[in-house]
Amino acid sequence: MKTSFQTEKTIGWLLIAGAIGVLIPYTILTILFDYPLILRLDTGVVLTRFHEGGSRLIRTWLFFALAGLPLLPAYIRIGQKLENKSAWTRIATTVGVIGLIVQMIGLLRWTFVVPVLANSYVQATDEATKSAAVMAFRTIHQFAGVLLGEHLGQLFTIIWTILISITFAKLKLFPRWLNLLGLVSALVYALAQAELLATVMPGFPVWSMAGFIGSTLWLIWLLVIGIRFLFVPKINSLQ
Repeated sequence: MKTSFQTEKTIGWLLIAGAIGVLIPYTILTILFDYPLILRLDTGVVLTRFHEGGSRLIRTWLFFALAGLPLLPAYIRIGQKLENKSAWTRIATTVGVIGLIVQMIGLLRWTFVVPVLANSYVQATDEATKSAAVMAFRTIHQFAGVLLGEHLGQLFTIIWTILISITFAKLKLFPRWLNLLGLVSALVYALAQAELLATVMPGFPVWSMAGFIGSTLWLIWLLVIGIRFLFVPKINSLQ
């Protein structure tokens, strides 16, 4: 039983650390870089602003990419604890871990690729070089950002959230409202996929606030789940 308590507390702290770890650098980026709204501006503006941000901005992006690492062992430990209780848990864990990894890869482009392109664009003395930097940024952003990080990464996270919320509801580990919050946050977050499709299908209907609202609700849900793993006896007694 003591080992079970320690496992619960570890899961709780990892979830809390991951949620707060993602929130802090994201907030900093909205202040320093006007992210994510800046992505809707001309590519030349994005590269120039990034170059002006210097090493501090690069470090912030690195922090953002790695801040979610505590969620990896949290997902795995939840899966290990519940896999004998629900057939969906192992699938959910695999999908969730893949989602976190591809999101991390997508975000790391801002640390290891975009600085090179920004320097090339700002220091260029001819339009051909500037145009090449712009096209390279758009390509890497569409592949690593839109396809990997935002589409696959977020989609797999949404699937993990839905499957885990259903598992929690089935086992009656949390109040109904908390399981519902997980499902609602995932469904709202899923609507943000429309904005990704709009990058290749102009005119595709988009709800611009879906990503912000969905991700915010998801972080709140993750924090509450973490807190309850720390303090709720019913979870601690689950074998």
